[in-house]
Amino acid sequence: MPIDYEKLIGFKIPEVEQQLTKRDTMLYALGVGLGADPMDENQLRFVYEETLVALPTMAIILAYPGPWYAQSGTGITRSHVVHGEQGFTIHKPLPVEGAIVGQTRIESVLDKGKDKGALVLTRTTVREKSSGETVCTLTSTSFCRADGGFGGPSGPTRPVHAIPERTPDLTCDLPTLPQAALIYRLSGDYNPLHADPVYAAKAGFKRPILHGRGTFSVAGHALLRTCCGYDAAKLKSMEGRFSSPVYPGEVIRTEMWVDGKVVTFRSTVPDRKVTVLNNGRAEIA
Repeated sequence: MPIDYEKLIGFKIPEVEQQLTKRDTMLYALGVGLGADPMDENQLRFVYEETLVALPTMAIILAYPGPWYAQSGTGITRSHVVHGEQGFTIHKPLPVEGAIVGQTRIESVLDKGKDKGALVLTRTTVREKSSGETVCTLTSTSFCRADGGFGGPSGPTRPVHAIPERTPDLTCDLPTLPQAALIYRLSGDYNPLHADPVYAAKAGFKRPILHGRGTFSVAGHALLRTCCGYDAAKLKSMEGRFSSPVYPGEVIRTEMWVDGKVVTFRSTVPDRKVTVLNNGRAEIA
């Protein structure tokens, strides 16, 4: 069944309530590579309950609605959905535990044409349940590779943040674990594309790929390490576009250009000479 534009743009994604625990906070950080050096006190604060601080990029998994697009009636082919863009803005320090509520809304559905796919843009507001205060807002674009040509609008699209032409000011290489996707999925994204070789092959990949949010989080670790001295309060916002998948076990190199409070970045896999996250923009306090 093809996408029905009016039906999809009006699709109601259920509100999600999450009881966040310290274990959740630590598991997320472990899944994106923190704690690789058990003697590094900077990384330990994100994976040890005695001094626990939430990674800024953990915002992107809070009150996660799961694969809502897999529900009947959306017209979206789940096996061919990949993450196109991700962003977050933090309004107050992320909690390491406590009850939170997230509401995700579909902002737009764009038809890129037959054989070119469709884009579904969403925005999530995450609030503390007790106070109702907004903790963070998230933006995300899903690229539905098999679902273009349904006759919907082709724009407008979000503006692309340009990469400077000069040499990067800073570079940070971070390895990913071979089992990174299997750990990361325990933070709530159980898409079999990241675990099942048969399912990954059906989607056109030689083996399971790392979650786009996982790649994004490794880039966030690079920013936190290189530009913020591991001070989580300094990374206020971050956004980027996914351009190629990462296979668990690969090294991700993040290149950064610093212009005042704005850091432009992109991430590559040097061994394959491929850019995996592009047109990134972060704001540093």
